[in-house]
Amino acid sequence: MKDGKDGKDGFGSEGDRDGQGNYDGYDGTDGLYGRLKAYEGQPAATAAAGKDLVNEPMIRHWCEAMGDTDPAYRGPDAVAPPTMLQAWTMGGLSGHSDRSGPYDELLTLLDEAGCTSVVATDCEQEYLRPLRPGDAITFDAVIESVSERKTTKLGTGHFVTTRMDIHADGELAGTHRFRILKYAPAAPKPKVEDPKTNSAPKARRPRPVINRDNAGFWEGVAAHRLLVQRCTGCETLRFPWLPGCNACGSQDWDTVEASGAGTVFSYVVMHHPPFPAFDPPYAVGLIELAEGVRMISNVVGVPYDKVRIGMPVRLEFLRVDEELELPVFRAQDGGEG
Repeated sequence: MKDGKDGKDGFGSEGDRDGQGNYDGYDGTDGLYGRLKAYEGQPAATAAAGKDLVNEPMIRHWCEAMGDTDPAYRGPDAVAPPTMLQAWTMGGLSGHSDRSGPYDELLTLLDEAGCTSVVATDCEQEYLRPLRPGDAITFDAVIESVSERKTTKLGTGHFVTTRMDIHADGELAGTHRFRILKYAPAAPKPKVEDPKTNSAPKARRPRPVINRDNAGFWEGVAAHRLLVQRCTGCETLRFPWLPGCNACGSQDWDTVEASGAGTVFSYVVMHHPPFPAFDPPYAVGLIELAEGVRMISNVVGVPYDKVRIGMPVRLEFLRVDEELELPVFRAQDGGEG
């Protein structure tokens, strides 16, 4: 985001159509912000109820998906993982029928102003008491804040933050803040042609963020080695790379080289939205390595619609451009894609 002064409300961007933060006719000069601010403090949901009691099957499925083996989450005295807090409030495919009128009005006002796109940006949670199987969940939500007009690379719009207070059997168990950006999409930038080929240069894949905590992993990739961290205190393997052990808390570790064998634990097929460097549809797999840890990568060597859970795969390294090489997994059955 840029906070450059634009002569109106303090937000501009190099991508602005006219230097004033305007995208597709949205300029925020019609008193819109004052009308948006009026919704702060109004309810987004009142006395809403979770569709299920806190229950062991959902806890088990969550732990399996996350690879969380903490014994606190199973057995007769089990509690739910704290990060499941929002899960107990979600409405599923049928949604909730008790969302408030003011929240829908706020979103409609933004839609009418041209902010028809939405992206979730972040959430914050505070845990006040553990949730246990059998707890009945109720919650209230309030529109906590609506930001001034902001310009991002996606476009110009407003951040909307809601705060949800979650109760278990009437007792406050935690709070969940959820923030979205409702925005008018930025005008597409004109394509710049490569003078050597008279065509648009090929888009590059996003660069990985390399820091002191994961540099060793990428050094291994450069040497065609898939390195997994191992705690030297309790010998627990972990992936992705982290500064400390989730099992015992030790910050001492070494590495083991993965054999490269694995299976597809889960997967998705990406259709939309399109990204310039990718050619949808394509399969993204959660791969369980023979060593027991899981990592996300592309599944190659088989059509996207032939990927299956349990499919055996084998590590290989794919050079995607002159600077970047990535670990991917080739299916060991099925034909070439």
